[in-house]
Amino acid sequence: MLAKAAIAKGDGKFSIEEIEVKNPIGDEVLVKILAAGLCHTDHDSLTWGRTIILGHEGAGVVEAVGENVKSVQPGDKVILNWAIPCGTCFQCQEQNQHICENNSPVVAGDNLPDGEVSKGHARLESTLYQGKGIERSFNIGTLATHTVVKEQAVVKYNTEIPFSSASIIGCGVMTGYGSAVNTAQIKPGSSVAVIGNGGVGLNVIQGARISGAVKIIAIDTNPTRLEMAKQFGATHTIQADRNDKNLQNATAQVKEITGNGGADYAFECTAIPALGAAPLAMIRNAGTAVQVSGIEEEVTIDMQLFEWDKIYINPLYGKCRPQIDFPILLNLYQKGDLLLDEMVTTTYKFEDLEQAFKDMLAGKNAKGVILFD
Repeated sequence: MLAKAAIAKGDGKFSIEEIEVKNPIGDEVLVKILAAGLCHTDHDSLTWGRTIILGHEGAGVVEAVGENVKSVQPGDKVILNWAIPCGTCFQCQEQNQHICENNSPVVAGDNLPDGEVSKGHARLESTLYQGKGIERSFNIGTLATHTVVKEQAVVKYNTEIPFSSASIIGCGVMTGYGSAVNTAQIKPGSSVAVIGNGGVGLNVIQGARISGAVKIIAIDTNPTRLEMAKQFGATHTIQADRNDKNLQNATAQVKEITGNGGADYAFECTAIPALGAAPLAMIRNAGTAVQVSGIEEEVTIDMQLFEWDKIYINPLYGKCRPQIDFPILLNLYQKGDLLLDEMVTTTYKFEDLEQAFKDMLAGKNAKGVILFD
């Protein structure tokens, strides 16, 4: 069948073009994408140096399945999951499904021979672009009207929720909430500082609120995002100055608000290498700092910031176990604890993807979502 997809060529640009999607075989699932969330990583992937279908957040309906698929059938509503567990490797057995040893997605910096993809990827030839198989970003490529993925990349759900709200669970929501709840395991009555209040940071704030934190300090240079942070649970806000080196002034304000020498927990959600050590400075002795955003550049840290007994964690995807965590998030949504409809600031038509990226980079949205007809 013919479909449309946002194609990146690796040079910083993209175009919406026609692709051909084959019927699924074996453990593959064909999904009609109805909504796709946007993330800064999607914009970053424009410059990964290879041709790919963009997108790694999405929700839709199963249209066809391969002969070995057991967990879903045509007509099922599903959320896409980009960290695909094999279920058998050491890390999966340890419940670290987000860092599966066999199915890690291919991202920037990974050097595989041309035409090769990770084992978590459906057949390259299941989707053709200009007559050749094309890679899907993070194994799923959700910025397309249809995608073929492995069975383990979909989570079935029956919750009454707009596809736009469901689509953002599979990265931004899970990463932020999971970093707070699964990784840091925030305790009730604690204090939390969150540096960077984009889509991920706002969900750290939500995770902190749901966990019972009593002081949740949102830190950002963008006043619009600070107002958003209040909606999702921030009790205090600090508008940071871009010239505040290492956020020293913001750190002093955090310590004044929290007492005890700093916050119990601090989260970095900006992906700015210069701020890699900032959460360490904001926590008290024996506090926990979490580097959520996935900084991969070299960071210089004064080891005195680790004194005394401070913990610094660099988790992936909020330690996501998709078949366990997605239902938890949907249950919290049903109860009214996890705000997802409110997280979707703006929806866009597929042809307005360029504007959606611009709005995201300008910090206008908590989350922007592409809706497909």
